[in-house]
Amino acid sequence: MTETLPQQYTTDLPSAWNPAEVEQGLYQRWVDNGYFGADAASDKPAFCIVLPPPNVTGSLHMGHALNHTVMDALTRRRRMQGYEALWLPGMDHAGIATQNVVERQLAGEGLSRHDLGREKFVERVWEWKAEYGGKILDQMRRLGDSVDWSRERFTMDEPLSRAVQTMFKKLFDDGLAYRAERIINWCPRCLTALSDIEVEHSEDEGELVSIRYGDGDASIVVATTRAETMLGDTAVAVHPDDERYKHLIGTEVELPLTGRRIPVVADEHVDPSFGTGAVKVTPAHDPNDFEIGQRHSLPSMTIMDSRGCVTVAGPFEGLDRFEARPAIVAALREQGRIVAEKRPYLHSVGHCSRCDTVVEPRLSLQWFVNVGPLAKAAGDAVRDGRTQIHPPELAKRYFDWVDNLHDWCISRQLWWGHRIPVWYGPDGEVVCVGPDEEPPTGRGWHQDEDVLDTWFSSGLWPMSTLGWPDRTADLAKFYPTTVLSTGYDILFFWVARMMMFGLYAMDGAQPFDHVYLHGLIRDANGKKMSKSRGNVIDPLKWLDAYGADAARFTLARGANPGGDMALAEEWAGGSRNFCTKLWNASRFALLNGATTARPVPARDQLTDADRWILDRADQVVSEVDDLFERYEFAKLCEALYHFTWDEYCDWYLELAKVQIAEGGERAEATRAVLGHVLDTLLRLLHPVIPFITETLWTALTGGDSLMIADWPKVVGAEADVVAARRIDTVQRLITEVRRFRADQGLRPGQKVPARLSGVDEADIAGQLAAVRAIARLDEPADGFTASASLEIGGVRVELDTSGTIDVAAERKRLAKDLAAAEKELAQCDGKLNNPAFVDKAPAQVVDKIKARREAAVADIARVAARLDALPEG
Repeated sequence: MTETLPQQYTTDLPSAWNPAEVEQGLYQRWVDNGYFGADAASDKPAFCIVLPPPNVTGSLHMGHALNHTVMDALTRRRRMQGYEALWLPGMDHAGIATQNVVERQLAGEGLSRHDLGREKFVERVWEWKAEYGGKILDQMRRLGDSVDWSRERFTMDEPLSRAVQTMFKKLFDDGLAYRAERIINWCPRCLTALSDIEVEHSEDEGELVSIRYGDGDASIVVATTRAETMLGDTAVAVHPDDERYKHLIGTEVELPLTGRRIPVVADEHVDPSFGTGAVKVTPAHDPNDFEIGQRHSLPSMTIMDSRGCVTVAGPFEGLDRFEARPAIVAALREQGRIVAEKRPYLHSVGHCSRCDTVVEPRLSLQWFVNVGPLAKAAGDAVRDGRTQIHPPELAKRYFDWVDNLHDWCISRQLWWGHRIPVWYGPDGEVVCVGPDEEPPTGRGWHQDEDVLDTWFSSGLWPMSTLGWPDRTADLAKFYPTTVLSTGYDILFFWVARMMMFGLYAMDGAQPFDHVYLHGLIRDANGKKMSKSRGNVIDPLKWLDAYGADAARFTLARGANPGGDMALAEEWAGGSRNFCTKLWNASRFALLNGATTARPVPARDQLTDADRWILDRADQVVSEVDDLFERYEFAKLCEALYHFTWDEYCDWYLELAKVQIAEGGERAEATRAVLGHVLDTLLRLLHPVIPFITETLWTALTGGDSLMIADWPKVVGAEADVVAARRIDTVQRLITEVRRFRADQGLRPGQKVPARLSGVDEADIAGQLAAVRAIARLDEPADGFTASASLEIGGVRVELDTSGTIDVAAERKRLAKDLAAAEKELAQCDGKLNNPAFVDKAPAQVVDKIKARREAAVADIARVAARLDALPEG
């Protein structure tokens, strides 16, 4: 592709692809032309994805970049296939995260939210949102997200707030939303309940202490990592069949340091094989203990305030929980109550995902949703196929979750969020108010102070963004949505909630037909990315360094359904090289007259190379279609990568160059095939790498935009197996000659006289000119003397390398290579013949040595053959 090109063909394409100069302007042109918009009145089949709403405080991270690439690829393909495709964007108000950001801002001014009061504080949050929130939306533009910006939504906007109020009212009226005292996750720093997804667990070092309750034969030993909670113990529990403690069941023991006596109860929840087989029961500070307490009618004693400080009168009152723990252990040790201590003791500890404070299980009066009937419906919808999970093996995780759901705590002690629409009266009245109803007024009436969990409003996302509870045109056209794409890590928290709410509110209609679950992004060594490890990759830096297309292709190429992705920066460099290869090949094709202006001639007027590449293009269209339908993004990218690089660029362009040089009808037919296959290739690649393909396609076709072009269809012509066989023989022949040339140290452009025999028998006589041109083989002249020969696929190639290489230098180089290979063989044999090594080394190490030995043997044979083929001298 480096030879002088025909002068009659030109292109406006610059010599190199520079994404920074193109992407922003091209994206804005797409937006201005309305290509991302969707029409609810259209009679086209509907396709809809609602963007998993990023937090208003967030910025683009690699997980977003992966998911957005996947969603954009799905949406762009469906548009090209003639669907009315809607990809709907928006943001989540992110209650705790946003409130924390604004509170930190206030702290810098020496203020707290209480100094402002609720109303003024909420106004301040809205001001922050207007000025700083949603920068991720601008970053989405840089990635190339083809979302319908005219439909952008925010979970606190009035229409979505109306949907939230409607749903709460419906749940309340149906008896599914209720208020009760239950154990919840509590953050002593954020001073609010947390959802399960807002709690991150880690293996922390602590201590396990064994404490003797009671004395003598009436004593019993319990082990705990949280000695401070013993102040709230109201029982000791043992398994009813544990012979060690049967004599104590129904009796009481004295709780140390308190003077209280507590019962010993029998409960099947206790594991007799764990620890001492006896557990302390603190119903107000442990969810399992709360359940035991409920079964045995035990009192619940809250021993800490909202900030985690001890409230029990006595020497520990006022101490923070982490100050109280060692103080209580010391007091127990002084009384001889500590039987054993183990430290450090690794155990799972929950932390607030927003501030990293250790979460405190705490009995609290909160609002809950009875998820029983909702969860059953969510499970049934997947079981009966209304919603399909990809990959299917993750459906089991989904069932494990929805079939065992606990009631959902939906209230949060925050000011930023959807305030619970319940009013309390002076005489204990409780009134839930819908969006079109007036709240009660008069002395003594007040609204609930809490707001709803952020997951409550995001659970309505597929409906509320389309206009529910109103029966809008968008809702009628695009609900159920088509695909939900998200990480498997929030399958339980977000996906299950949307399924429950959607089925409940939409009369059994599922919120999406398909759920595609991708994995998490890890570093090159497979470790989870974290700031503390210093292994986080910023996608914005990739966009700057490599361009959006390279970043997207890298992510899509690693996206296996349900599988985690190990990511390294050199992969982005490889994707940039792929874009460069596509650019250079397309320029070459255009400069050689590739066109879509004339149809491809009938197959009987085409060469083997033409028929072969057309068949391969058709096969790739079929393969890519199938992989898209199965959400196999990694495989479809691999298929497109190898077809582009290995077949179209490295082979067909070289073969086409020879055919174009013949001139006449053959040249014109080749230009049509060049253009047709390039057109097909750019259409197939567009959903994943939209910027470069748009630029190249418009240059090739003169069309307005690839975004509104048709998706390629399978032609379905019977593949020409004879042409494929001939081209395969040609490829193997040229490859082997090139390998020989490289081994001989010949320059790439240096021509060598060669005689080819067996061409007719191999049935490649029609490709002889291409073989000679591409392999740089001259016709033999008078006096030709073969100094080396090769045989590939029945074709014998005799070459005269005299005068083209320094024979003495080449013998010296090959002798050095032979000595190195023989040394490698000897080292491998030495290890493999040593029983001590073979018997003790891991199997994979032994296999590696065996593979090295095989390679050394092959190298010795190859180099020896080259030495034998050299002329004397």
